[in-house]
Order: sequence, then C-alpha cells, then structure tokens
Amino acid sequence: MSAGKIIISCAVTGSIHTPSMSPHLPVTAAEIAFSALEAAEAGAAIVHLHARDPHDGRPDQSPEAFEPILRRIKQASNVVVNITTGGAPHMTIEERVRPAATWQPEVASLNMGSMNFGLFPMLKRYSEFKFSWEHEMLEGSRDLVFRNSYKDIQYIFDELKSSGTRYEFECYDTSHLHNLHYFWKEGIVKAPLFIQTCFGLLGGIGSHPDEVIHMKRTADRLFGNNYRWSVLAAGQAQMRVAAMAAAMGGHVRIGLEDSLWLAKGRLAISNAEQVVRVRQIIEGLGLEVATADEAREILMLKGGDNVAF
Repeated sequence: MSAGKIIISCAVTGSIHTPSMSPHLPVTAAEIAFSALEAAEAGAAIVHLHARDPHDGRPDQSPEAFEPILRRIKQASNVVVNITTGGAPHMTIEERVRPAATWQPEVASLNMGSMNFGLFPMLKRYSEFKFSWEHEMLEGSRDLVFRNSYKDIQYIFDELKSSGTRYEFECYDTSHLHNLHYFWKEGIVKAPLFIQTCFGLLGGIGSHPDEVIHMKRTADRLFGNNYRWSVLAAGQAQMRVAAMAAAMGGHVRIGLEDSLWLAKGRLAISNAEQVVRVRQIIEGLGLEVATADEAREILMLKGGDNVAF
C-alpha cells in the first residue's frame, strides 16, 4: 500500500533561525507542539523536533524541555516523531544525544560529518535582535566547525543501540554519504537507511539541480536499493528542491527550521502552510502522500507504542 508514496517530514523550529527573524517561529513548548500537530493534520507523516528556551528562544537540548512537546503530540496524533541529535553546533555530543537517549523516539536525526556551519550571511538581512544571543550566534558562526567525528557518531550509535530508534542520516556533502557507507558496511547500522541529503547551507553542498542529482547518483552507487532518499533545502531553494526530488521519487522535508518563507517576500505563517504547499506540488505531479503508518512501513520503524514518552 505504501509503495511509491512520498513521505513529508516537517522540521518544526530547529536551532538556526532566531525569534527576531519571524513572529511565526514556534518557541515555547506549547507553540512547538501546536505547530507540529497542525503540520501533521496538513499531511506531514514525520515531525522533526528541537526544543527552545521559552524565555528567549535559544536552543535547549535538555530532555526536560522536550517532555511537554512530546507528551502533547503523543496525546493528539499518530504522527512519527523524530528527535534531533544535532541540537545546535556549539553543543557537546553528550548534550546533543540526551533527548533521544531519554525518550527513545521512532526516529532520531544524525549528522554524518563535521563541517563549517556558516550562518553569518543572515546578518546582512537582520540587524535588530530582541535577544543578545541571536547576534552572537550568527557572528560566531564565522569561526564555527560543527563537529561530528567518527567517535561522535559512534557515541550516538552506542547511546541509542538498545532503543530500537532508527535514524534520519543528514548528509550535507558527498563525504557524508561515504561516512555513512563506512558505518553500514561495518554492520553498525542496518538497511533501509533513511538518507536526508541537505542542500544550500553555507559549509555544505549547494542547491543547484546538478548538485541534487550528484548526491542522488552517489547514494545510488553506494547503497543501491538499501536506502530511502529524502531532501531538504535551505531558504528560497526549499520548494524547488522538494519538487525536483518528488519528481524523481524521493521524499521531502520542509518546515520553519529550513526556511521561514512560503514565497519570495512572504513569510510562512505556520509549518502547516508549508506542508500544504509541498503537498500541492506532490499531488500536482500525480503522486500520493504517505500517512504516518505508511511512513513507518517504508522506513521499517518500531511503532509509536514503543517510545519512552
């Protein structure tokens, strides 16, 4: 029943955009949960979650910050929950893995290599901030390496080994695919691999169609039929890359973590609005959107009854 259907993932808030950039960015636990549930209702099969400090919106990777979000979503929806292990680039690996290790979701994101993480170009667009940490974070990214060493990656595998959690492998460049191939060949991770190829963030691969095809072609060569392909793209490339991937049979990720916009000069008022737009694109191509249970079948997930929240 799920064959050929497209999974929509929605990254609800992330840690890149800051509260001053959009009044629609969810910050409090109640806002994040509500926005995730709206996205699920609109057609997202998976919601990808970060948490934030409710007072100033900075990233918060404490398990306690996730708890009210997770419990509210579980009470109201069958949607698949994906908890970040990326957190924010300045956090330690021990800090980053704690929410997923505590709550044992069906899916956890996992960055597959170290990289420069350049957010500072956003300072050209935003000059006034509500909170001092916002400017400091953006400026500090000029000298920021988002560390994901082989030891770090193995640490996450070890921490989640007994949980039954599967991974959304975030690959921002070709080398990340090769890193994943190493862990797969060593038998540390099992197929089907859910590979999220990520485009348009400064420090990773760009978002030109040639680059999308290059990542897909490389993944095909490395993994054959042992993976499920999805894409995300930053900023204005979000819907364009999603449309291209869907036309090629891939899954898609959208959400305010990746782009605050719906169209040029038009802020998205919610995550659900982006879900509706990408669903229109998918269905306009004559394709069908997967339900949460169909996504579980496609990705061979453990089921919502087997999480720790």
